[in-house]
Amino acid sequence: MVDLKGSVAVVTGGAQGIGLGVSEALADAGCHVLIADSNQSRMSEAGAKLRGRGHSCEELPLDVTQEESVRSMVRSVKARHGRIDILVCSAGVAANVVPSVRLSIQEWDRVLNVNLLGVFLCCREVASLMIEQESGRIVNIASLNSVSPAALTMAYNVAKAGVMSLTQTFAVELAPFGIRVNAVSPGPTETVFHDTVMPQRAATLGITREQMVEKVRAAIPLGRWGKPADIAKAVLFLASDQSDWITGQNLIVAGGLAGVAAVPPKEVVRGRPA
Repeated sequence: MVDLKGSVAVVTGGAQGIGLGVSEALADAGCHVLIADSNQSRMSEAGAKLRGRGHSCEELPLDVTQEESVRSMVRSVKARHGRIDILVCSAGVAANVVPSVRLSIQEWDRVLNVNLLGVFLCCREVASLMIEQESGRIVNIASLNSVSPAALTMAYNVAKAGVMSLTQTFAVELAPFGIRVNAVSPGPTETVFHDTVMPQRAATLGITREQMVEKVRAAIPLGRWGKPADIAKAVLFLASDQSDWITGQNLIVAGGLAGVAAVPPKEVVRGRPA
């Protein structure tokens, strides 16, 4: 078992999906977990769940796209606890499935602002505190799309590739301070996130959501979709001393799936009904 007793951990997007799985895993390992999220009701639910299991946690409202909101969060944690030992950047939004030639600036900005700018702001502000400490671990949630871009989700692919570059850059710059920065790239995982994407993917192929889910499952060598707990285990490893000579790396957790290379029908790319 990983023992992180006494560590202070901030998990952005920690109230649902992969973020909630990470919050639970860190709490189980002994961390005081600060769930930082923009959804107050889900955040309260998640906090109550952890405290109900005897864990130490609190909730912090956070909009990762707003610089002052991120700075305020870091100031609050520093004032209460004096430090941040672990940061997990899990806040993200799903992209709408749309051909790149019809991708709007509004959709581009919506996806990049949360999935890339948000990670940058959180890493930058928390890193400043970790530099003072001369210690810390940062784990960013990227995606299999960061190394194997899927068709029809250009903004998401670019954002997650950016997260990887950001991770590697911070890793090099922060190494002299003993701060490690890594990423975890999940494959298909059972979350509300994919509940949003799968029906759109299915529509481009003219099949049902259930058929799409099965199509993805059949492509995964280990034969099943991932669960938030699968991703959380990888995060726990990178946040612990078990990985104390690892930095600037991308750990792909995808059941052996190397990527999705499906080419969409011409009709879809042209914008006509499939």
